[in-house]
Amino acid sequence: MINREWHLLSRPVGWPKPEDFALVETEVEQPGPGQVLVRNQYLSVDPYMRGRMSAAKSYVAPFELGKPMQGGAVGEVIASNAEGFAVGDHVLHFFGWREYAVVDAKQAVKVDPEAAPLSTYLGVLGMTGLTAYAGLLRVGAFKEGDAVFVSGAAGAVGSQVGQIAKLKGASRVIGSAGSDEKVKLLVEEYGFDAAFNYKNGPVWEQLKEAAPDGIDVYFDNVGGEHLEAAIGALNLRGRAVICGMISQYNATEPTPGPRNMVKILQNRLRVEGVLVGDHYDLQPEFVQEVGSWVRSGELKYRETVVEGIENNLEAFLGVLRGDNTGKMIVKL
Repeated sequence: MINREWHLLSRPVGWPKPEDFALVETEVEQPGPGQVLVRNQYLSVDPYMRGRMSAAKSYVAPFELGKPMQGGAVGEVIASNAEGFAVGDHVLHFFGWREYAVVDAKQAVKVDPEAAPLSTYLGVLGMTGLTAYAGLLRVGAFKEGDAVFVSGAAGAVGSQVGQIAKLKGASRVIGSAGSDEKVKLLVEEYGFDAAFNYKNGPVWEQLKEAAPDGIDVYFDNVGGEHLEAAIGALNLRGRAVICGMISQYNATEPTPGPRNMVKILQNRLRVEGVLVGDHYDLQPEFVQEVGSWVRSGELKYRETVVEGIENNLEAFLGVLRGDNTGKMIVKL
């Protein structure tokens, strides 16, 4: 059996280029003791993967050159050498960017395709969903009546943050997105109170119009101009949750920080980053609460699905460009 897997050949400078990567054919290995062989069915591509392509020290190890890259994946066990896992089981693991994966059983989590579509375990009921849930409710200390602003609000995390805030009693939810179509989606389908296209004018100006009484929580997926505008709009003891800064992932020079950081002092603001790995203790609560919202239709989600392992790289680049609405998924 032949396996196709994406390797990183060189570390990108600025925007990743096709020549930095290669789709390589290898033989499918058999599982050793305590391992399973998984035929991947859905792969995840996410903005954080751009950071792993760099050698810079970060919260997660960089991808190794000449070796397959990694990411969330869901697939079917086709051979098992591990107790508790049988052929036909479906599992979530982090050996994506390939068609077949040999996975240690301790690194695989069983998922139920009858309870929810398999792709949702990479998005609304997966890592991105838990990021939204923990980031807003724990890190952002959201409370009923708060006004919330979400940047990159049509993405997998942002769209869920805004809807959770509404379901939990936010007084107002505002989102930014990169197209008029996405702005319409935020208001008409996801229930945001207001949204704007950040390409249509200065963010601070559009945010002030959308939130004349200020905001209490900012959930940041973009950084840059958005973060500066949000700092200026946060009310006394407001909270900024830093989840991502996609506006600067491909920068080749240091990017300037917000010019109004004195506001953090004046308004006693709290600015804190969120990494989902710090909050897996919330997983049972998250699955129960968000799962019920998904089943009832109270929480809606979108997926942008790209077909074929050969298009995995293009799907990833599409995330960096903002081509996706909701979670970007590669279907094999």
